Amino acid sequence: MTSVFYRGVTETYPKAMRSDGMYIFDETGKKYLDMSGGAAVSCLGHQHPKVIEALCQQIKTMAFAHTGFFTNEPQEKLAQMLAARFGEKEARVYFTSGGSEANETAFKIAWQYWRAKGQESKKKIIARNFSYHGSTYATLSIGGSLRRRVVGDVLLEWPRIDPCYAYRNQLPHESEEEYGLRAANSLEATILKEGAENIAAFIVEPVVGTTIGCVPAAKGYFKRIRAICDQYDILLISDEIMCGTGRVGSFFAYEQEDFLPDMVTLAKGIGGGYQPLAATIVRHHIHDFFVTSGKGFDHGHTYVGHASACAAGCAVLTTIDEDNLLANVRSKGEMLQQKLEEAFKDHPHIGDIRGRGLFRAIEIVADKKTKQPFPDDANITKKLKQAAMKHGLICFPCSGSTKDNLGSCIMFAPPFILEESHLDELMGKLHAILKDVL
Repeated sequence: MTSVFYRGVTETYPKAMRSDGMYIFDETGKKYLDMSGGAAVSCLGHQHPKVIEALCQQIKTMAFAHTGFFTNEPQEKLAQMLAARFGEKEARVYFTSGGSEANETAFKIAWQYWRAKGQESKKKIIARNFSYHGSTYATLSIGGSLRRRVVGDVLLEWPRIDPCYAYRNQLPHESEEEYGLRAANSLEATILKEGAENIAAFIVEPVVGTTIGCVPAAKGYFKRIRAICDQYDILLISDEIMCGTGRVGSFFAYEQEDFLPDMVTLAKGIGGGYQPLAATIVRHHIHDFFVTSGKGFDHGHTYVGHASACAAGCAVLTTIDEDNLLANVRSKGEMLQQKLEEAFKDHPHIGDIRGRGLFRAIEIVADKKTKQPFPDDANITKKLKQAAMKHGLICFPCSGSTKDNLGSCIMFAPPFILEESHLDELMGKLHAILKDVL
């Protein structure tokens, strides 16, 4: 018997009792290898002593003081750490509790910014099909996640373009650069259709996460996207909730694409699972306009800049730097890609193996030649998760590669402390899982 309203209302879950490093243990003592950090959250693994110590010290000193009345030292320190990493001086950072809130904050900044500038018609936010930007009303309306289906027509309809998804959308005669340019130009076409005077922002994941599984953009895509946004005076929001905080091998994912967004949203990894934490980083000219215009910015949540959460964030970022973990993300990420390719490149149901850093995925198809996914009623994604848990593996099966027949991916976003022995353990479990399901 339970009083919990579970995520899966018809499912039962093992009870997690303790965790350590790369593993979580349930009430029976069964050990699970965590190869997705939950949902790309536990970047330092579980029970990291540096983070626990910092968090305990902060709670002993002051757990919470509402930031409608006070600032606090952890908030100030973490904002400085993030702003220093951003590609432009004097960026400002707004802290919230989760990714949906971070993106909602970015939208409200965009809307209030244009309103303050007297351009009140700039309201629409363009996203991409198969994009997930959160579960609030605004983020679910704007995003292109197939979760929209279960909510129905209460959501608002916003303009969307297709993702830069070479495996499915690049034509045989196109080079990578040609495809990237074509994919990016669909943004300009949509802006012209909707009217640039009506567009506030474009939100995009530099490496797509849960909906289609670790899909990076083609070369040149984001340079063209940045140029289009500049040409039509549209804010560019880089959603790095999942792919940021070092996940792809650089602290910000946008750094690998050589463009500077107007806003970046982070969550998951910056709190490392030790506290709910998210951030919206804003270029200085946007923040400065709220100040100099006298219009201010009207928005807030109870736990904005929560002292304990920000203390955990400071410890996570410090540990990433002191332990040189981004180098491990890059080296182990390449090793993970190599091992996946060696094991599964000839598998009849593995269509693509892709990603960056420790953000990798395999796409599962019914027919390798045609790239046809399994039909929805085969429930491949659900079966993959069940088989993974049976074999003591936490990975992230996800779906959304086509509109009607969803397709399936297994996504890997392990902690940055990953070692080669964990990869060998993963390969053994994956062979068993795929045998069970396929």
